[in-house]
Formats: sequence, structure tokens, C-alpha cells
Amino acid sequence: MSDKQLSRAPVPDRAEDNAFFPSEYSLTQYTSSKTDFDGTTYPAPYTGGKWKILMIGTQERYLMMKDGEFFSTGNHPVEMLLPMYHLDAAGFEIDIATISGDPVKFEWWAFPHEDEAVRSIYMKYEKQLKAPKKLADVTGEGLTADAPYLGVFIPGGHGVLNGVPFSRQVGDILRWAQTNGRFTISLCHGPASLLATAVDGGKFAYEGYEMCVFPDSLDTGANIEIGYIPGPMAWLVGEKLREYNVKIVNTGITGQVHRDRHLLTGDSPLASNKLGKLAAEVLLEAASR
Repeated sequence: MSDKQLSRAPVPDRAEDNAFFPSEYSLTQYTSSKTDFDGTTYPAPYTGGKWKILMIGTQERYLMMKDGEFFSTGNHPVEMLLPMYHLDAAGFEIDIATISGDPVKFEWWAFPHEDEAVRSIYMKYEKQLKAPKKLADVTGEGLTADAPYLGVFIPGGHGVLNGVPFSRQVGDILRWAQTNGRFTISLCHGPASLLATAVDGGKFAYEGYEMCVFPDSLDTGANIEIGYIPGPMAWLVGEKLREYNVKIVNTGITGQVHRDRHLLTGDSPLASNKLGKLAAEVLLEAASR
């Protein structure tokens, strides 16, 4: 059967009422058994023992759409694991947390099973991914200037839209990172997390910033047409960010990455390798100072 003959109907998830996985056809367009990892290594990795990375994942599986359907989602495995691979290879220990402390949820249908780099980093951090830290336990009574995190990494996948952009704890961490000259790394739908800085009427911390974000035009068009998502989104990431004078520098998904001050972003899963390399290089340079 050719790709064109595959069904574009979202696939029912038997574990939840009115919930759906992406269609068979959409997976041929948006997933691959291997990534574009190019074998990059870091001959002089960080060995100082002080700096770490905090990765915040989503513990939520089901994203409710505008008309009440659920999208069976989570974090995109390539968007999470390929940047983690680069940061880990660059010598940085990674702490994994979710808001609740429940396991990180993956869009497992997007896992590139023939990709050794992604598979190896998943195996290394599998226990942490299934038993992450609770975010409140990471922050305690509030992070200080002495906290060991040189970077905060929030990967995408539609599941990040559950809870993370509305979390005061996430907002506090992002404001702390910005105030203390630490880096924030995100891609695809992940930059929705930046909205957490404006929770409860707070001042949005990234007003006027430039960044890469997954295009709203795909979530309102092709993603519905090919059955990747089961219906219109309840809200759109780019639209919300633009309300705070954010400039989104990409129009499509080409693997584009962008740095604005201490914010590093990418446009989609296609940016995972480039963003991982950029983050590793920037953080290594910062750690050397």
C-alpha cells in the first residue's frame, strides 16, 4: 500500500473515550526511523562538576481539543532525547522533573527505533524519565543564585500544552533563569512554556524576544487535514506568544534554530539536532567562563 492510500483518519486510542493517535498517513509524513544526527562529538566536555541541566517534561498524555476530542500525545521523543544526547555528550548531568513527579509521557509512535544516538540516551535516562523529580522538590523554597542549573530545557510535543504553560512553578524557574543569566532551551510547542511567566497576571518575561516556534498555520491546516491531530486546537501557541510582542522568526518547519540572549529555540522536531549542538556549544562556552 502506498503512502497516499493510507488512512488520514486519526486512530482511536482504546484507553480513553474520544481520544485519538495520529493517522497512519500523517506518521509517514512526520516521523522517521532515524534522525539527522551527524555524529558530532565533544572532545573537551565539561568536567567541572558544578553545572547541570534541568529538563522539565510533561506528565500528561491527553490534550483536549477545541471540540472535546483528546489528542493522545506527550513529549516528542526526538525533541527531548536528541538535545539531551548533545548536552550529555558535552559533559552536563541532566536532572529530569515533571510538575507532579509522575512519569514523563512520550509520543511513542514518533520514537526513531533505528537511531542509536536516541536509543542510547533513552536507555541511560530511562529510570529518571519513569521516576522524575517533582518540580516543587527541585525548587524548594526558591532557587538561588547558587543553584547548579546552567540551563533549563523544555522539549515540545503537543503534550507540553497540558499544565506547563499555566504552572507558577515553571514561571518561577524561567524568571530565575533569566534573572541569573542561565539558559532556556526549547523547541516546537515547547516555547508555550514561556507563557508560565505571565501566570496570575505576572509580567511576561520574554516580551519583544525573537524565537522559533511550531507554526500555528500547521495546527490550523495540514495537521488537521492529514489527521495528525483529531481536530482544531483549543488555543494556538504562536497566537498567544504574539500577544506579548514576541517575534516568531520562522514561517515553516525547516530545522531552523535561533538564539536571542539566553533563549535558544528551534522550530520543530527537525531542529532537534541543530538545537542540541547549539545548546551544547553555548553552554560549554559559558561554563568555561
